[in-house]
Amino acid sequence: MILKAAALRPASRAGLTRLRAWWQGLPSRERLGVTATLVVLLVAVLWWVALRPAWTTLRTAPAQRQALDRQLQRMQQLQAQVTAMRAATQPLPPLGREEAQRALEAEIRQHFGEAARLVAGPQGVTLTLNGVSGQALAQWLAQARIEARTLPTEAHLERQASGTWKGQMTLTLPGSPASPPARTP
Repeated sequence: MILKAAALRPASRAGLTRLRAWWQGLPSRERLGVTATLVVLLVAVLWWVALRPAWTTLRTAPAQRQALDRQLQRMQQLQAQVTAMRAATQPLPPLGREEAQRALEAEIRQHFGEAARLVAGPQGVTLTLNGVSGQALAQWLAQARIEARTLPTEAHLERQASGTWKGQMTLTLPGSPASPPARTP
């Protein structure tokens, strides 16, 4: 590599000498035209390489900032939702069997009235339904899970012609031998 660089030096000196001779041989009007052309080319290259990208960045920066501000705002809203959801799903304090049964009875009276009856047994409770709407049953199951910390373990339900439900459902209570592991809602 060193030999090649040394060999190029005389060639580049010769090329530079020829360029100077060519320049000196040009009439002054042609030198002015070549100089103007080189200046225009230099300005064009400077524009495309240095100034245009900077100009484009300055021109688009406010819109990009607004978009990023909206994105940040949305992320902060999502963070607030996640925080609220985490706070809402904190583990509930444990209930005793009697407390859970009282909570179930209150929920049954509130949602079903006389259309349901609760019977306590050693493994949990049995709920007998007669003419209960599907929506009321779904709402009650969600509330029973939260208020009494109980889940159904067995269900034998039939849909009646009127669109209501009839049958029995077995639920485990906290502290029952067949009680499922405690879960957070």
